[in-house]
Amino acid sequence: MHSSNERRKSILSMVELAVLTAIVLVLQFTGAAIRVPVLGTSISLVLIPIALGAMLLGPAAGAWLGFVFGAITYIMGGVMGMDPFTAFLFQHNPIITAGICFLKSTLAGYLSGLLYKTLRSRKPLLAVFVCSMLVPVINTGIFCVGCMLILNTIAGFISWAGLPEQSAVYFVFIGCAGVNFLFEFAINTVFSPVLHRLLGILGKRLKRAA
Repeated sequence: MHSSNERRKSILSMVELAVLTAIVLVLQFTGAAIRVPVLGTSISLVLIPIALGAMLLGPAAGAWLGFVFGAITYIMGGVMGMDPFTAFLFQHNPIITAGICFLKSTLAGYLSGLLYKTLRSRKPLLAVFVCSMLVPVINTGIFCVGCMLILNTIAGFISWAGLPEQSAVYFVFIGCAGVNFLFEFAINTVFSPVLHRLLGILGKRLKRAA
């Protein structure tokens, strides 16, 4: 009986991870096409399923979902050239660009899940909010740190793209990370805890029904 329950739980976790992976793919494929005119940036909701996976399925699942996000960003934006900024970085610094794309979201999913796992037994509500907020903080933080390693390339992009004269540091922290980070931080802080709660209630009902 115990073995059967464990097997059922394992299968359910695999299904949940597959569903969250599919959501990450859909959001990343469609997100670049959805823009907010007032903010002047594309809508990115992909960090929400990463945070949910980290909380519901553990740090490894969060890392996997972050890795998938990073892979799509690198392939679509860099290799396929669908994002001018990522494509420019890929052409001039493919290894560092790969490091930025993969590390930022993978570590965001893993470290936030690790902290959630540490806090949830003592302060479950705090754990949910901390995890939700930590994902965009780590994701953006590693992006900025990685960009600091290739400031000359970024300065080249500013010139190539015909952007207003500005320092590469200003462009990274304000032009790239500024509005995007605030937007991602806000939606993650609001929606991830709500969805986590709803999925928790749904999970309990399904268990009772089974």
